[in-house]
Amino acid sequence: MRELSRDGRISNIELADRVGLSPSACLRRVQELERRGVITGYRAVLDRAAMGAGFVAYIGVGLNDHSKASQEAFEKAISTAPEVRECHNITGTIEYLLRVECADLKAYKHFHTDMLGALPQVNGITSYVVMGSPKDERA
Repeated sequence: MRELSRDGRISNIELADRVGLSPSACLRRVQELERRGVITGYRAVLDRAAMGAGFVAYIGVGLNDHSKASQEAFEKAISTAPEVRECHNITGTIEYLLRVECADLKAYKHFHTDMLGALPQVNGITSYVVMGSPKDERA
């Protein structure tokens, strides 16, 4: 699984060689992992900066109401925002942690003020701007 995580396009023959299995045994194991849902898919890793979305921030969001309806309304609104690449419902003093990617600070300010800040469920917003990512294993 580590080899597939590093390179999802690796050929079965190369994968089998790296893990010390025959190609047929390796293929069976990979297919079984896919069938069981351990491997949920394959995708390309995109350079967001090259695509014009090099500004990254993590945002802590607190809601003014802890009801299920409030959470569902917030999640529905966030699901339509292309800037939001990840949304996690978390424990602690806030309800959500977002990963947001925009072109620049001006685009982030627009998202922060006109989208996120306009949601009636939002009580507090704390932004953490990413200055660098010395380790990032998301694929």
